[in-house]
Amino acid sequence: QVQLVESGGGLVQPGGSLRLSCAVSGRILSIGLMGWYRQAPGKQRELVAAITRVGTTNYADSVKGRFAISRDNAKNTVSLQMNSLKPEDTAVYYCNAYNLGRPYWGQGTQVTVSS
Repeated sequence: QVQLVESGGGLVQPGGSLRLSCAVSGRILSIGLMGWYRQAPGKQRELVAAITRVGTTNYADSVKGRFAISRDNAKNTVSLQMNSLKPEDTAVYYCNAYNLGRPYWGQGTQVTVSS
């Protein structure tokens, strides 16, 4: 089994910053693509950012220039630095990682942007 545990969510004012982290543990064979998704109430889950094992990144248009994804292959962790947060960034954020081509998900962490 593979487990993903997220941390770092919370309540922040518009314009503020948060950093999400995700640690992968368990029967890790080969972690490939890692990423962050989010799901707001009444909406579908959407990709926020993804990063390959060699560091190639991809971002949703809505977060480009504000969010930055990074990973540590030695520690099997992935992080998401979120700056200039907006109320529309409010959602549950999920960590995702592929282990030998099979996707795994974290339990989600709530991010609320509100004054």
